[in-house]
Amino acid sequence: MSYNIYHSLIINTSKNKVFDAVSLPEHLNNWWTLKCSGNPSLNEVYNLNFTNTYNWFGKVSTCVLNKSFHIKMTSSDSDWNPTTFGFELEEVKNGTLLKFSHENWQELNHNFKHSSFCWAMLLNGLKNYLEKGIVIPFEERN
Repeated sequence: MSYNIYHSLIINTSKNKVFDAVSLPEHLNNWWTLKCSGNPSLNEVYNLNFTNTYNWFGKVSTCVLNKSFHIKMTSSDSDWNPTTFGFELEEVKNGTLLKFSHENWQELNHNFKHSSFCWAMLLNGLKNYLEKGIVIPFEERN
């Protein structure tokens, strides 16, 4: 049995701006990572660096321009390693519906619950980044 995290939100901007914000390192660093590298192309490797202790890697498992972007973790902690997270984008009247998923968690443990909470907070940060240009300094993100 595996466990999954799902969140959905509407971001009042275009699908291409949301896609760029969830797939390009220069945008990811403004709402999620400390330092990120990678290219939004199938099978490309992303380095998701949060600190020296949390210097993780994942491989792009789905990439459809302005529609879908998913990363399968390849080197992280034991809870995140079997997981895949990603974003599905759909144009709606008020902008873009972002459907987030983080799937294949092996345990319904503290890390799973904490990660679900953190993703909700980070996705709200993504929304504020895209709609209002707000960048929360990395040290203040939790």
